[in-house]
Amino acid sequence: MTENDVERLLQQWEETYKKGLLTFWLLLLLSQRKAYPYEMKSAITELSQGTITAEDNSIYRALRRMNQSGIVDSEMRPSKTGPSRRYFFITEIGLELLTKFIRRNIHVFQHPEVANQIQRFDEVDA
Repeated sequence: MTENDVERLLQQWEETYKKGLLTFWLLLLLSQRKAYPYEMKSAITELSQGTITAEDNSIYRALRRMNQSGIVDSEMRPSKTGPSRRYFFITEIGLELLTKFIRRNIHVFQHPEVANQIQRFDEVDA
């Protein structure tokens, strides 16, 4: 297997991984503050230290799905530079869901046994 093959496989894996975590990053952002979709795109990229980028359509689809599920809601606010904007915010149910997701799926990476296993890869020349 060539280096190009490995890189292609890595890109495919990361694409799947990132799509699955868009909801997490959106809820994490909305747990900090209300936001409108356009600013969410750059905020998620910044919050994830550049590892997650999302297309506008993906953000809108995710927000629509989360709104229908009751984990986010929205309100219209006037804009200083144009039409009103729809700001989204996390609901109590959404905050409970995010908390449980973090406890079940994120905190596992902080367990010493797992953290030590991950740390080994920082020492490998890639």
